[in-house]
Amino acid sequence: MKYDHRFTLKTREESTFLFKESDINARLDFFKDMVRVAIYKDGTRFFNTFSVCPDGEIPYEGRDKLSCKGLAGEKTQMTEDDGGWTFTFGSHRLFVQKKNFLITHYEGGEALFKDREYMAYNLEGELGRGACHYLSRQEDEYIFGLGDKSGDVNKNGRCFKLGTTDSMGFDARSSDPLYKHVPFYICRNSAGSYGIYYDTYSDGEFNFGREHDNYYSPFKSFRCEEEYLVYYVFYGSVPEILRSFVRLSGGTFLPPKWTLKYCGSTMAYTDADNAGEQLEGFLALCEKYGISPGGFYLSSGYTQIGDKRYVFHWNTNKIPSPEGLSRTFRDKGVEFLPNIKPCFLDDHPMYEMIAENGWFLKNGDGTTAKFPFWGGMGSYLDFTNENAATFWTECVKKELIDKGYYSTWNDNNEYDVPDEDVYADGFGRPIRAKLIKPLFSYLMTRASLEAAPDISNKTAVSRCGIVGTSRIASTWTGDNRTSFEDFRFNHKMAMTMSLSGIYNFGQDIGGFAGPKPSKELFLRWIQYGIFTPRFVLHSWNTDGTSNMPWLYEDEVETVKRLFDLREALIPYLYRQMERSVSECTPIIYPVFLEDSDYDPESDVFFFGRDVLACPVFDEGATSVTVTLPGGEWCLVKELSDKGEVLLEYKGGDTVEVSCTIRDIPVFFVRKGAQVFDK
Repeated sequence: MKYDHRFTLKTREESTFLFKESDINARLDFFKDMVRVAIYKDGTRFFNTFSVCPDGEIPYEGRDKLSCKGLAGEKTQMTEDDGGWTFTFGSHRLFVQKKNFLITHYEGGEALFKDREYMAYNLEGELGRGACHYLSRQEDEYIFGLGDKSGDVNKNGRCFKLGTTDSMGFDARSSDPLYKHVPFYICRNSAGSYGIYYDTYSDGEFNFGREHDNYYSPFKSFRCEEEYLVYYVFYGSVPEILRSFVRLSGGTFLPPKWTLKYCGSTMAYTDADNAGEQLEGFLALCEKYGISPGGFYLSSGYTQIGDKRYVFHWNTNKIPSPEGLSRTFRDKGVEFLPNIKPCFLDDHPMYEMIAENGWFLKNGDGTTAKFPFWGGMGSYLDFTNENAATFWTECVKKELIDKGYYSTWNDNNEYDVPDEDVYADGFGRPIRAKLIKPLFSYLMTRASLEAAPDISNKTAVSRCGIVGTSRIASTWTGDNRTSFEDFRFNHKMAMTMSLSGIYNFGQDIGGFAGPKPSKELFLRWIQYGIFTPRFVLHSWNTDGTSNMPWLYEDEVETVKRLFDLREALIPYLYRQMERSVSECTPIIYPVFLEDSDYDPESDVFFFGRDVLACPVFDEGATSVTVTLPGGEWCLVKELSDKGEVLLEYKGGDTVEVSCTIRDIPVFFVRKGAQVFDK
């Protein structure tokens, strides 16, 4: 009966409990500092997960969504009364009502959070279509996470779409959705902190207080298009929750060191008729100005036929010898990351062959599905079809690897597929493509990596990402906009990504879309970018200029000094990345992760464990004021072989430090820490 579902316990093991009411199932799995909840109907066909990977390995076709492999079950005590069941595991306690399976989570003797009264789950269509979860909300709680979401670090009071889109020139304060699919957040309230991860790839929505309903106490909610719900709850402090979540998803890969150096990129070079000359000119200018790049992101203009772009096609009028170009760059110690896209325009030279083999997404009637894509109509490759994925891997090997391009830039892979009548092979179990859109980006990146030989200098970058992409690739914040406001909110987005378990990333320094950045914005963004894992200048400026180190020739010496600081910090950064990989901790992160009373919206942030970065985000500002967190700190004023220390301060001190656009950025080093190699 609707609104009155009475569950009974059907089976129990040491840490797994299965409940049932008619054809509705509810399952609880207890692990260390974590519980998994599943709500589903009899006969439910779960699509495998590629995001939960606690033992570091995942089958080619994914992992059973309710598998406990690699997860240590927690011995759980249960008591029952007329109202429900009480579960105690570790230091945690849950109470589950028999009516409608409403859960209350306790921290000590206080309710940490609970499911909303009356109905929290869509058990029999009472709450509309799809799956949902309604739970309690405190008015002044903090919400962190959800991936690359816009706006402030604290997401309380806002509503966000769960989905991915190609959002060039997005507003970093308010645009939604963007490029990442990360249905995970951390809530900090008066009783403590908890995290929730919803294991789904379908579109959905998070409401953190935007919606009100007179018949319920304050609530927040999650909705998705799947008909079943599987989610994980994490307990502990905010840093502990973050580590547990990253461990669950398989951790972060360790990139090759060259990716931490300055990497160049611009669409202007490869769109030019003399792209090869432009690219070799980049090397010459770097040598002229004493700049040592680690890599170059090769934009898609190298694939052009006319004014369209065709993945795996080399325009040899622009670049006469792809092999020669890669060899020239590698001889200078510079690696390429060629741009590749998963959609083939319908006049692509290989389109008919791919369609005949059935390797594209298909309409319900079996015909090839087409969508608007980069100036034409095209079809997306179906990476859940093993033969299609193999075809992609072979193309990467033939057209890139064999020509000397060992790394890939997997771009435009958000799969804009809104049609519900479009299907993917689903590894032999057809599924509506709309339900797994962001998964294709992971499968694409995996197929690209499989083409590369087992060498230490290869890597992959993916613009779209799911939970688990960090195991195999780095990312960036997408096609950002050139403005001071977007600059600051790109920083807030960076903090949000770190609080979402995405650690190895950066931005297009200077802004990608819009006008040429002013001299002030350009230099301030470089000052900031020094303290991000990915240090890439990339642009598509409306006036045809490129965000290169020599964008302002009269400031090249300033840029060179900043680049030298980045170079000096690379050994320290790599050590912090190794720590991040082994301990599942973020590389850059907001100060409140160490000092819980610190303002989450502060401009100040940690760059690794021992460097406190204090950037300037305000146009016209010439100084930074910072209140130092706990500990003892040293201000680095000028760069030397040892890193010259100007003054020592203690935690709690408020310091104003001058910083013009021509200075090195303001940063403090933890006293006694080795940041600069001697």
